[in-house]
Amino acid sequence: MLWPAILSFVYPPPASVLMTVVAVISTAGVANAGLSEIRGSHLKYSKFWNVSSPCKMEMARVSSWTGMLVLYVPAFLVGAASFWAFPSGDGGLRFLLLRSALTLHFLKRVLEVLLIHKFSGFMAVDSMCSISLSYSVFTATSIYTQHISRGLPDPIIDLTYPGLALFAIGMAGNFYHHLILSRLRSQRSEKEYTIPRGGLFDYVTCPHYLFEIIDFMGISLISQTVYSFAFTIATTIYLMGRSYATRRWYLAKFDDFPRDVKALFPFVY
Repeated sequence: MLWPAILSFVYPPPASVLMTVVAVISTAGVANAGLSEIRGSHLKYSKFWNVSSPCKMEMARVSSWTGMLVLYVPAFLVGAASFWAFPSGDGGLRFLLLRSALTLHFLKRVLEVLLIHKFSGFMAVDSMCSISLSYSVFTATSIYTQHISRGLPDPIIDLTYPGLALFAIGMAGNFYHHLILSRLRSQRSEKEYTIPRGGLFDYVTCPHYLFEIIDFMGISLISQTVYSFAFTIATTIYLMGRSYATRRWYLAKFDDFPRDVKALFPFVY
């Protein structure tokens, strides 16, 4: 009874061994990274470069600005290239909206790196490569899985437009809270951290992560494939771990950090 209920929301998984293997490996890797964050083994960028890297001077590294660009540019190029690889009329409205959402998601992140964020310090090359590969594989696999789902039975419940609404909310909320962080850094020394205030920062440590989850959930509803939902769940686990570690970092660094401010979900977690 469970599988027919699931199929009312998603396309049947396409009969592709390669896509199944890629989906399992990528989603498991992202979810495991989140559990590692909780255990104290962090991807080495931002404030956690110092926390998790006792031998950081011996590690291959790039500036944070360069690292962040490398995180997002390849995935953006994959999304943009899909409009050349698959003509605009190929696959219908859902396919067009999915490719557009993925491309816009990573274009926004690239533009934020270039125009909004303030950076200091470095990023470890191994972390940069693993995150960049994860985003690129997610983008390519999502698009290709949607492409080969043509001809399969459509989900009984069409979630395309609720997905678009969530995607827009996630993009706007994520940008707004990134803007707050950027303005906060511009008022202080580039290497000095302070407690963020304003927006949902008064309730959770990482509201930008919360809206990123909403963004990815919107993409999943647009796509309605098993892979997109699985990756969104894995991303949620990762961002839960990262936000938990971030809250723990603030509690250790600032004696006046509000104890009632949660990590990711207001009043809950």
